[in-house]
Amino acid sequence: MPLLVAGAATRHKPHVPDSETPSEIFSRALRRRRRDRAAPGFAGFSFLREHMLDGLLERLDGVKRDFRDVLDLGSFAGDLHIPGARIARLDAGFGFARAAGGVQADEDRLPFADAAFDLVISVGVLDQVNDVPGALALARRILRPDGLFLAAFAGAGTLATLRGCLREAETVRPAARFHPQIDVRAGGDLLSRAGFALPVSDVETLVVRYAGLPNLLRDLRGMAATNLLPNPAPLTRDTLVRASAAFADRAEPDGRTPERFEIVYLTGWAPDPSQPKAARRGSATASLADALKPKRPD
Repeated sequence: MPLLVAGAATRHKPHVPDSETPSEIFSRALRRRRRDRAAPGFAGFSFLREHMLDGLLERLDGVKRDFRDVLDLGSFAGDLHIPGARIARLDAGFGFARAAGGVQADEDRLPFADAAFDLVISVGVLDQVNDVPGALALARRILRPDGLFLAAFAGAGTLATLRGCLREAETVRPAARFHPQIDVRAGGDLLSRAGFALPVSDVETLVVRYAGLPNLLRDLRGMAATNLLPNPAPLTRDTLVRASAAFADRAEPDGRTPERFEIVYLTGWAPDPSQPKAARRGSATASLADALKPKRPD
């Protein structure tokens, strides 16, 4: 395997598993517990990660080069396989890291040396990371020049139905149950800020239909995607009853209610002189205004 725990070449601080910063959005300790709870039965709830992974592998198929040293950043149980590649795996949860034969650490506190990999793939975790700009900057640093970064995660607009149902159920004193979400435009901006070249971001909507709210909540628990805000307020029985009724009211004629997952995909390259450069401003040989003029009939 390439360069395991950071050596002398690493300039950032090592991961400290139990440290919490009051200003952080997510509780790191709660996230680890939720991932450890989900790990034993995750195979039964992995449909969203599998869908994201398929999308990223399709993008990778379009890249005509070989990648030998790969990091699976947020590995879950370790289902990423690339023929001929050595794959290091990292997950924030101990259970997933152990199952994948990887390292336990947070994505914004990477324990790898600079320029250790030529490909970093992150599937389904960046929406739960406290310091996303920092995580992306670290991902770029551990890539070799002209290395590729691919990521997919649940972005802005995800769980819109659940959000609306809980808002209806908690009209008097609504609790904070949803964290800020990253939209596709912000994803591209974050890639650029982190120093990636040729950044690309796009979004895909996946609709899953549920027979009832308990089924949706079961899936979210099973995929370790429930509320990670510090000191989350528990869902009371009355709130669940009202939210379940609101969810049922949104059902289609067959009794199932659609829920949306907005999947944001990111692609970026570690800078290298061999990469194509954008044309210098003002270097065009034809006028855009002339190109847009309607053509006269012959």
